[in-house]
Amino acid sequence: MHSPSKIWLSSPHMGPNELKYVQEAFATNWIAPLGPHVDGFEKDLQDFTGVQHAAALSSGTAAIHLALVILGVKPGDLVLCQSMTFSASANPIAYLGARPVFIDSEKETWNMCPQALEEAILACEAGKVSGKPQKPAAIIPVHLYGMPAKMKDIMALAKKYEIPVVEDAAEALGATLDGKACGSFGTMGVLSFNGNKIITTSGGGALLSDTEWMIKKARFLATQARDEAPHYQHSHIGYNYRLSNVLAGIGRGQMEVLPERVAQRRSNFEFYKAALAGIPGISFLSEPEGCFSNRWLTCILVDPAQSGGISREDIRLFLGEENIECRPLWKPMHLQPVFQDAPYFGGKVAEELFDKGLCLPSGSNLSEEDLERVVLRVKELFSGN
Repeated sequence: MHSPSKIWLSSPHMGPNELKYVQEAFATNWIAPLGPHVDGFEKDLQDFTGVQHAAALSSGTAAIHLALVILGVKPGDLVLCQSMTFSASANPIAYLGARPVFIDSEKETWNMCPQALEEAILACEAGKVSGKPQKPAAIIPVHLYGMPAKMKDIMALAKKYEIPVVEDAAEALGATLDGKACGSFGTMGVLSFNGNKIITTSGGGALLSDTEWMIKKARFLATQARDEAPHYQHSHIGYNYRLSNVLAGIGRGQMEVLPERVAQRRSNFEFYKAALAGIPGISFLSEPEGCFSNRWLTCILVDPAQSGGISREDIRLFLGEENIECRPLWKPMHLQPVFQDAPYFGGKVAEELFDKGLCLPSGSNLSEEDLERVVLRVKELFSGN
């Protein structure tokens, strides 16, 4: 029997001009890291986000790592990190021998809970986390699935306790809070251009900041920290974290279609919300006042108490049998085996979201037929129940 075509969760979506920039890189032999496309891509990111400086890097993970290095995070330091996120938000803390302190989500945006954040800060400073009074070295909030976190509250706490913020906007390029771009609130902001993101450079990321010396240092460290000398000389430990000119060319083409991609993702969300409105137990995350989400992924919560016992896992498996890719929400970091000993502050919001949450196919290249097929299968499962 012929299996139906694959519907991916979030596949790359190329525009008309990416190949033009790549061919230009080949024609001019700018293949290695650095080059005019890297410079142009960084300028595109600055113009789009309103941030004054940007460094194009090999990944969003590299950007978080460099941000923490630039902030002077060292072994034994405490770094406050949103628990409900991809592991790339937390892993760089461990790279540096620092200790992650995980913070629960709040229900309105699914992102870092400001109340739990302040509890964690006070506990760290009172010596209740490490056995000695410690001021946290950094705060890492995340804009989950493109929904802006409560950055006003988070930045107010950061200012009150004088803690720098590394703003993980890996999923949120094109999202805004009160008209201000996600990635532009923190001491430094982080973007990702992985293959499943709203725009892609195949693999890639960026570090943003209004503080020039931080981005200059990021570029220096990302190119193996090579000192000014005719020979190879190094006074600092460096990293091979710069984006290639070829991949930056892809990024320049992708930036040209970014507003269109955001519109397409938001349209997917509205389609699902309208089509699944009558199904008991399924709910969607609304935009709080002032929030504009890029709707990178459309996510639903499935309450078995209202759905006749159907869970998010039932839906995921049923759609999987139809060659439709879905994924549970991120498993919180404080539940991950690798971080099982890490401190955690908050309640059960992140855990409940993980238990009930499902990401539906959300690519900007989905056809109306694809979307209707997903909805039809969900309705089929519920009607058969």
